[in-house]
Amino acid sequence: MIKPVYILAIESSCDDTSASVICNTKILSNVIANQDVHSKYGGVVPELASRAHQQNIVPVVQQALEQAGVSKKNLSAIAFTKGPGLMGSLLVGTSFAKSLALGLQIPLIDVNHMQAHILAHFIKEEGNKTPPFPFLCLTISGGHTQIVKISNYFEMEILGETIDDAVGEAFDKSAKILGLPYPGGPLIDKYAKLGNPKAYSFTKPKVGDLDFSFSGLKTGILYFIQKQQRINPNFVEENLIDICASIQFTIVEILMEKLKNAVKKTNIKHIAIAGGVSANSEIRSRLLQAEKHFGWTTYIPKFEYTTDNAAMIAITGYLKYLNNNYSDVSVTAQARLKVTE
Repeated sequence: MIKPVYILAIESSCDDTSASVICNTKILSNVIANQDVHSKYGGVVPELASRAHQQNIVPVVQQALEQAGVSKKNLSAIAFTKGPGLMGSLLVGTSFAKSLALGLQIPLIDVNHMQAHILAHFIKEEGNKTPPFPFLCLTISGGHTQIVKISNYFEMEILGETIDDAVGEAFDKSAKILGLPYPGGPLIDKYAKLGNPKAYSFTKPKVGDLDFSFSGLKTGILYFIQKQQRINPNFVEENLIDICASIQFTIVEILMEKLKNAVKKTNIKHIAIAGGVSANSEIRSRLLQAEKHFGWTTYIPKFEYTTDNAAMIAITGYLKYLNNNYSDVSVTAQARLKVTE
C-alpha cells in the first residue's frame, strides 16, 4: 500500500489567493479567494493585490485543511509558488509557507508557477487524461504565451514564445477597446459564440514559425474600431458579437498555426493546453477538431485547473517531494522565472 503523502499548497502569484491539500496525486481541496477590487481599475493593481492576499491567506488555508479533513500535524510538506508573478503577492505566499513549514518542522517545496500550469495535467481525477512523455504544451495566460516540449516532469524546453504581449493581454486589451469591463477575455468568448467569425478580418503578425506577437494585432483592432466609429458612432454596440467573434477567430487561428508548425517540427502529436486562456471555448473546440483532422491526441484540463489555483502547485509539489527536491528557508520569491528554471 502506498504511504499517503499530504501536501498543503499555496498559490499567490497574482490576484487570487488559493490553498489546496493533495494526498499523493488526488486533490482533497482547492480553495480560491478572488479579488473583486481590481475590476474598477481595469486591471490588477499590485499594491491592492498584496494587501488582499494578507487578508485572505489565513482563512483560505484554514478552509482548505477543513475541506480536506486533514490536520496540520498530518502534513508531509508545504509547497508554494516561488514565481513568476507580482512580487508583493508572491512575498505573502512565500513568507506564510516558510513560517508554517518551520513551525511544523516539515519540508518546504518551492514551485515554478509555469511548470505547475503544465503539470496540472497529472492530477488524478475521473475523466482526466494524462499525457505521455514527450508531449507539447501550449501555455496561454495573461502573462505568457509559449509552446513547450515536455520530456519528463521537470525537463522542459521552450520551442516558441511571444516576443511582446501575451495572448491573455490581447483578449483583455481588445475587450477594453470595445468598452467591455475587466477581465474582458471571458466576455469576448461569450459574445463570440453568437457572432460571425468571418465578419471582419484582422492582419496576423509575421514572426518566426513558432513565435508569437500580439502587439500589432491589438493596434490593428484599435485603428479598425476608431475608423468605423468615425463613420458610425454606434458601430461597436450594433456589431459587438461579430467583432468579438472575428477577434477571437483571428487569435485562435494564430495559436493553432503555431501549434501545427511545432507538431511538424517535432513529430510529437500529443498536445496539451495550460494556463488561464485555455478556458477559452474556441481554443478547446479547435483542439478537439484537430484530433479528427490531424490525428493529434489532445489533453484539455478541467476549467478549475486552468486559472491560477493551488491544486496545480500541489501536484507539482508532490512530484518534487518524491524526488526529495526540497527548498531551503533562504529561498526567495522571483517575479521573473522561465518555465525551464
